[in-house]
Formats: sequence, C-alpha cells, structure tokens
Amino acid sequence: MPDVAIISGSESDAKITDKVKKVLDENGVPYDAQVISAHRDPDRLDAYIKTSDVKIFIAIAGLSAALPGVIASKTDKPVIGVPVSGTLNGLDALLAIAQMPKGVPVACVGVDNGDNAAWLAIRILKLTG
Repeated sequence: MPDVAIISGSESDAKITDKVKKVLDENGVPYDAQVISAHRDPDRLDAYIKTSDVKIFIAIAGLSAALPGVIASKTDKPVIGVPVSGTLNGLDALLAIAQMPKGVPVACVGVDNGDNAAWLAIRILKLTG
C-alpha cells in the first residue's frame, strides 16, 4: 500500500514528478503517481482523494496551482504543494499555493523542487512511525 500520493495537474509536470519519485524510491517509500487536473477532471480527483489510503499527498501544479488547495479542502491528511515554473517563473504558482485560506493548510516547497517535497513527506512519515 502506498504511503504517498503524487498528483500532478498535467503530463507536462513529469520532470518534477520524476524528482519526487527518485527520492522516494531511494528511500524505499511506496507511492502512487497520478495525473489528475483539478480543473479538467474534478470528479476523478474527488474520487481519488476519497478512496485513497495514503498518508500524504504531494500535489504538483503550475499556473493557477489550484490542485494542492483543492486536495487540502477534501482531506485532513498533509498536503505538500510543489509550484511549477511557467510564464512567471513559477511565482504565480508559488503564491497560489502559499496563500491558502485559514483551515486549508498546504505546505509549500520551492519552485520545481520536487526533491524537497519528497524529503518533507519522508520526515512527516517518520512522525507516524
């Protein structure tokens, strides 16, 4: 059973997803990776979140970067957002992920920094034993 769900909003985020997978693989952390857009496939995203037994979600998104916040609004499990560089070098995605409303927390790592998202997930998992 996977401990971490890696959800990217687009196939174009594969380079960042690969960074997450590499760190998790090197540390023996089981994961499930999906491409599900919060905008283009909200029903599929909702179903995935509701049926997933993972302990942590890593959400990779650029532009409006709604994916991490949408996930956080539908679960009480930790969500780590990874902003992806785009037309504004990722600043738009970074701010969208960091500026979540009260009660909908999302941890945010640096732009394109899938490695740190994986490392943060590993640290969180260590708390749960």
